[in-house]
Amino acid sequence: MIEPVAFEFGPITIRWYSLCIMTGLVLAVYLAMREGPKKGIRTDDVLDFILIAFPLSIIGARLYYVFFQWPYSDYAQHPGEILAVWHGGLAIYGGLITGATVLLIFSYYRALNPFNFLDIAAPGVLLAQAVGRWGNFFNQEAYGRAVAHLNYLPSFIQRQMFIEGSYRLPTFLFESLWNLLGFIIIMLVRHRPHFLKEGEAAFFYLVWYGSGRFIIEGLRTDSLLFYGFRVSQCLSLLLVVLGIGLIVWRRKQKTIPYYQE
Repeated sequence: MIEPVAFEFGPITIRWYSLCIMTGLVLAVYLAMREGPKKGIRTDDVLDFILIAFPLSIIGARLYYVFFQWPYSDYAQHPGEILAVWHGGLAIYGGLITGATVLLIFSYYRALNPFNFLDIAAPGVLLAQAVGRWGNFFNQEAYGRAVAHLNYLPSFIQRQMFIEGSYRLPTFLFESLWNLLGFIIIMLVRHRPHFLKEGEAAFFYLVWYGSGRFIIEGLRTDSLLFYGFRVSQCLSLLLVVLGIGLIVWRRKQKTIPYYQE
């Protein structure tokens, strides 16, 4: 079994989870900085946005988790645990909602086209999520039901997914591969002539990630529940509907330019 701690320097502990998150972040920022100038967004805009959005997204991810866990947890009796993110409990949807909100506000104050900003962010976010899910691998979390074997997977994944006496469905891996495939699709099609209109790379993200997460979430055994409902499945379905609706709306706007123009 691979331990969740990657390195220790005296009192400082570096976990694989944080390394996966930071690697994904760096890749996403790099991609946005390369694409941004083509869409009128300077590298300084991207860096300034990340410096604001990343810490706020971590807070948003934690608050989202705490809110939906509140009926089943003892946070009310031990409020100090709300801040203890090292004990687990960051919900990606909370981070995404916070990040998107900050992006819209930031775009307004910088007089940037928010659809262009969302478009350059979308592929990087998918790639960051694909990499970040491996943090769940090291933490042995975000897995599914017990299965007889995982012979179709490399041995190091099989060993890490042997949890509580059984092999577990590696749902972290399913989502990582799904996000990676979505990233590849966006990168292949976003510059095709007259294919995507401004904003549609981001709307594709909503549909792609939402549909994949809806299915994969149903396989997990550690889903956030709120009065019996799987929170992420409900939100995923909403994102798919929203993404499709936005694409249809965008296509009806005759004056909206295509992505590469």
